[in-house]
Amino acid sequence: MSEPNAQRHMLEGLICPLTQSTLRYDADAQELISEAADLAFPIRGGIPIMLIDEARKLSD
Repeated sequence: MSEPNAQRHMLEGLICPLTQSTLRYDADAQELISEAADLAFPIRGGIPIMLIDEARKLSD
């Protein structure tokens, strides 16, 4: 299994810490998107930052 595929597989197993809903991986923005919570969780250095305080609000 190649490195990018392994990373994508691990990211797909994560859920939103606020709503426990599934997340969508945005490879271009390096974020995990929670449509249910309207939040984008950053991925820094290949590590998902799943803290609500670190998430970006998708809309105001």
